[in-house]
Amino acid sequence: MTGPAAGAGVAEVLDPALLGRIRERAADFDVRNAFCHEDVEELAAAGLLRALVPVEHGGLGWDLPTAAAAQRLLAAHAPATALAVNMHQVWVAAARRMVAGGHAEFAQVLDEAAAGEIFAFGISEPGNDAVLFDSTTDVRTDADGSASFTGLKIFTSLTPVWTRLGLLGRDVDGGETPLVVGFLPRSAEGWSPAGEWDALGMRASGSFATALDDATVPAERVVRRLPAGPNRDPLIFAIFSSFLGLLSAVYTGLGDRALELGAEHAAARTALTTGRALAQDPDVRYRLAEAQLDQLALDAQLRGTLTDLESGVDHGEIWFPRLVSLRTRATRTARAAVDAALQVGGGGQYARTSELSRLHRDVLAGIHHPSDDASAHRTLAAQLLGPLED
Repeated sequence: MTGPAAGAGVAEVLDPALLGRIRERAADFDVRNAFCHEDVEELAAAGLLRALVPVEHGGLGWDLPTAAAAQRLLAAHAPATALAVNMHQVWVAAARRMVAGGHAEFAQVLDEAAAGEIFAFGISEPGNDAVLFDSTTDVRTDADGSASFTGLKIFTSLTPVWTRLGLLGRDVDGGETPLVVGFLPRSAEGWSPAGEWDALGMRASGSFATALDDATVPAERVVRRLPAGPNRDPLIFAIFSSFLGLLSAVYTGLGDRALELGAEHAAARTALTTGRALAQDPDVRYRLAEAQLDQLALDAQLRGTLTDLESGVDHGEIWFPRLVSLRTRATRTARAAVDAALQVGGGGQYARTSELSRLHRDVLAGIHHPSDDASAHRTLAAQLLGPLED
């Protein structure tokens, strides 16, 4: 096994030299619409992809707040790379939580992540706003317990390199638990990338759609069956909390970098009318201070939520409102930070080659991640006001 040993911290895994190379490559990946192969290879060698795996399973033994801090730092250097890696981290975090809760069938995720396998997220589907509570992908369960999936998944980040694709589908035969969760090996037949990944932003993430045509998950890799509709199955909370927590860390990191660039541009630019740096202009100072105020509030919310998750704080019915609030606040705050930095940076930052221009395109992906703005507000309204009447 290569890379840092158990107990290595964020600074040992993501050392300045590695982060510098990753930042240097980000613009080229974006221009060429190329997947971040070199980044993933270096991050795997550095130990990041097994960092959340418990020590007894061969990992570094990080907790969720530590992993989120690493994802935040990585996103400040290359948001698209961080978003891609995040999908692997979500599966590992969810499996870690499930195994800790006594669900040994998820240990294979931890063992294989420690061995170098890369997990991708095959959940999202066109027009499916139920997300984890239903699926438009058909599943046929064979007599030996294997499950064959047919349908279309979208935003499958890490498509060029994943070796295990986590899938959700609906059994055509129904039953009380029709939703099937399993991990498809890359070597399986019946799957292929669909269309091109040529997006507005987050271009290095390789988030192709994936077509499934009787793609068979072996019985031993079918890890859960769930009821359709909202339910309290522990896997739902494990995925939901891991996804929203780590996703929020990525967008917080993007906001960190935007404010750093905003400060640099304010210091470098001089006003013709005063002859002084824009960093001395009261309006510029107010604008960046306002963005920093929001960023620090988000920092506290992110750290507090992840600490509560890790320590097992029981927020009961308030957990889902808390998580969707964090995700919504993270993407909103990142967009506001980029906007503030663009205003301070001046017209030169409108150039396609500007890092702020790239961050502006990247941050817009936050509009589309679950739970989106409308879903978050429905969740919060239901918690505060009760369900809608028929």
